[in-house]
Amino acid sequence: MFKNNKNLAIIALIAIVNALGYGIIIPILYSYSKRFGLTDFQNGILFALFSLCQFFSTPIIGRLSDKYGRKPLLIISIAGTALSFLITAFAPSAIFLFLARALDGITAGNIPVASAVITDTTEPKDRAKGFGIIGAAFGFGFIFGPAISAATVGINASIPFLIAAAISLVAVVITAIFLPETNKNMGKLSHAKLFDFKKLASALTNKTVGATLLLTLCYFMAFSLFIFGFQSSTVQVLHMSPTGISLLFSLFGVLGLISQLVLLQKALKIFKVKKALLFSLTWVATVFAIMFFARSVVPFVIASVALGLVNNFVQPITQTILSEETEETEQGEMQGLNASYMSIGQIIGPILAGALATISISAPFLGASVLTVVCIYLAIKIFSHKELKLV
Repeated sequence: MFKNNKNLAIIALIAIVNALGYGIIIPILYSYSKRFGLTDFQNGILFALFSLCQFFSTPIIGRLSDKYGRKPLLIISIAGTALSFLITAFAPSAIFLFLARALDGITAGNIPVASAVITDTTEPKDRAKGFGIIGAAFGFGFIFGPAISAATVGINASIPFLIAAAISLVAVVITAIFLPETNKNMGKLSHAKLFDFKKLASALTNKTVGATLLLTLCYFMAFSLFIFGFQSSTVQVLHMSPTGISLLFSLFGVLGLISQLVLLQKALKIFKVKKALLFSLTWVATVFAIMFFARSVVPFVIASVALGLVNNFVQPITQTILSEETEETEQGEMQGLNASYMSIGQIIGPILAGALATISISAPFLGASVLTVVCIYLAIKIFSHKELKLV
């Protein structure tokens, strides 16, 4: 696909930048913030701030890319990410950490815009593979991001953030020089609000895209429940060491890369879009249920491996369906709305997980499984009344 569409290589780089930044920050941000005297509650706000800002910004950036082009919005958003890393590295006080996370969230629309580039430059039959490349790039970043942190944080706590900023700046330069403008419908978008709460809410009841957006919301809620349950269960139930947890996290990255580069294409070839989505959701719901009952390391690790092999199918397939349901002139806006529902799921999910954990440490896994079953129902609903080209 890179040979036939060189734009995908640049999009893959942008996804790698996002994943590297995330992978570098997540292992060390908590301890880094402790240097500034933040409490655990304040840390929770710090982590939530990114998703809150991303929720508001992504529809705006997506719509602006429909109106003014993909390239300028990509450059602005990646540059914002680079600046946020630099602010974090040189932060003189805690308020600058909050400013940095807010800035990163505000300019976090590069993946929805990158998704719109894929829609602009690929045939419908190739879009799942194109979106899969983004997932594969994230897998690559999740492998090397924590490794970068581990290798450099001992030298100076600011170095990982400086490396993340440098990688982002390289992506800005490459995008500016090599990525052509792919939006052929600039100026055709009707005038409307850049952020429309009514439209965001009404999109869920839209007969064309509503069920797909709701599926995204439920799935990201489920995955946020899983992330919370993973952290609490590995420490309090399985008593795993930080090294073991880090190794398992890196394993997710390796499996995600294999899944996106090899398994997704094979699954789509064998099952097509409809069966591949239903299969992957059923698999994930089952794995979450197994994790709920796991009380020793071996079955939990086996379940984690099983999850890593299939979990990465859901998002690219859902994005492919959404692109089919959306007019060409609104691809950026719709991918932005989709990303906003991802953010809502990532905001609600941890709060729900915390409430469930007061009942049982493993309860978030059960909640994640139930939500994924809801996703299966929504997928059946989507395919029951739509004639999509890719089914």
